[in-house]
Parts: sequence; C-alpha cells; structure tokens
Amino acid sequence: MRIAIVGSGAMGMLFGGYLSKDNEVVLFDIDRTKLDKINMDGILIREPGGGVTAAHPKATMSAEGLGEMDLLILFVKAMDSRSALKANQRLIGPDTYVMSLQNGSGHDAVMKEFVSEKRIVLGTTQHNSSIIEPGLVHHGGGGKTYIGLIAGDGNGLKGIEETFNRCGLETEISDNIRRRIWEKLFVNVSASALTAILQTRLGFLTESRHAWLLVRQLIREAVAVANGEGMNFEEDEIAEDVRRLIEKAKDGYTSICADIRDGRKTEVDTISGAVVSASRHIHVPAPCHEFVVGLIQALEDKGST
Repeated sequence: MRIAIVGSGAMGMLFGGYLSKDNEVVLFDIDRTKLDKINMDGILIREPGGGVTAAHPKATMSAEGLGEMDLLILFVKAMDSRSALKANQRLIGPDTYVMSLQNGSGHDAVMKEFVSEKRIVLGTTQHNSSIIEPGLVHHGGGGKTYIGLIAGDGNGLKGIEETFNRCGLETEISDNIRRRIWEKLFVNVSASALTAILQTRLGFLTESRHAWLLVRQLIREAVAVANGEGMNFEEDEIAEDVRRLIEKAKDGYTSICADIRDGRKTEVDTISGAVVSASRHIHVPAPCHEFVVGLIQALEDKGST
C-alpha cells in the first residue's frame, strides 16, 4: 500500500515507522532538518518495555512527482489541516482514502473541501508518543486504533484494517466512529488537558488524589454533554477506562503538554473546545471545560511572550 503521512511529529513518526514495515510510506513535513535526519538515519522508536524499533520510511517536503496515494493520514495539528491538505492535494486521487487520526473532533469539516465524503476516514488511537530527540520517539503506550467512514459502511476499509494489524497496530473498523471519537475525547479533555496545565507526565494524575478529582470533574461534565447528544455513556465506566489508559502510559507525556512547555500553540480548540461547542449547542453546561480552554489559551499567550 502507498501511504502518505502528513505531519512527522511524534505520532506521525510512530505510525510512519510501524507502517513502513510492510508498505511504501512517505512522511511529509515543512521542517527540512527533521526530514533530512529521517532520510539519513531512519526513525528509532523506544518501546514501553525498553526495546528499540528501527524503521526507514522516506521523508520529503514536496508531493511533486509522487503520484496519487492509496491512503493519506493527517497527523498535523488541527489548525494546519487545511494548508497541509492544500499543499499535498496532488497526492489525493478518486480512489485515495484520507484519514484523520488527529486529536479532538470536527476534522471532517475541512477534509470535505478536498475529498468526497465516501473517502473520508475518521479514526482514534490509544497510542501515545513523544519526541525524545530528532529521529527518536518514545512510545509511551499502545492500544487499539478504531477507524470508520463518515458515509457508507466500512467494508472498503478492510484493506487498511489488515495492513495496520499486519504492521503491529491493532486496528478495528467501527460502525459508530463518532462514539469512538467521544471515547478518546474523554481522555484528551480530562487527562491530556490537565497534563498541559500541570506540566506533568500522565501517571501523576492517578498518583495525586487532588489531580484525580479534577480528572473526574472534567469527565463528569464531558459525559453529560455527550449524553446530551444521545451517546448514553456511563460516567464511572469512562472514568475507569481513563484511569487504565493513564496507568498504561504513566511515564508518557502528551503532545499538548509539550506544546505548552515549548511555547507552541495547542489544539485546545478542537479538544476541550469541542466539548464547549457541543455544550452550548445542546444547552448542557460545561463550566470547567470553558475554564480549561481559557486557561490553556492564556498559557499559550504566556509562552509566546
């Protein structure tokens, strides 16, 4: 399978590395130094157990001359999706699937500008990754990846599902991918958002009684909003799922934590902001999430000064 990974950050390198075991994979980015490092030395993935996986996908800044891909996966930040798709539009043909494995929700609104609905794949993954140094990422923890079409059944995704599984990325086609995205969103809007504010690894959130109470409050509000959209989640079950994921990746650092640490703009508008937008639309209050969005935006302002 010919696969384009647009965005070679921690998750792009993780998936690009794994998928390159059995596919023709090209990573795209605007950072030439990073791409040169990948082309010269490949990607090293430090696994949760301490071992290291080596991979050698190609990396480039330009889609010129590469032709149409079977699959294009977006791993750029949400605010960069439109410009990234426009720059790499020549990779997308009538038979190309375009997949978002980005954090948050609402990405399909931009994707529809570049590809037909029947070729748009939304996905969510439990994998966690962070950059240690150029070309070296830490695989903080794994789990399932769920993918699904926004229009039509998922039979056309069987080849992608099989490819991901064959490359060591446990993947399942979901017939209700928006519910799966909510399940991932619960983690991002509680645990991930708090790691950004507290500037800590994931494990601290279950080790600290006070931090865990904050996680539970954010889960409580998010579940109420999701159920207001007819999702029918159980708050205690979601909290236990979040706890298990945190403990599985307890030494990992989230991308939003790294963004605040390094003074970069975050994806809070499509993560916690997605809960706030939904809460206003269905009139279910989410004041803690409104506070989190404002606080992270203030931290962004602080980091840019």
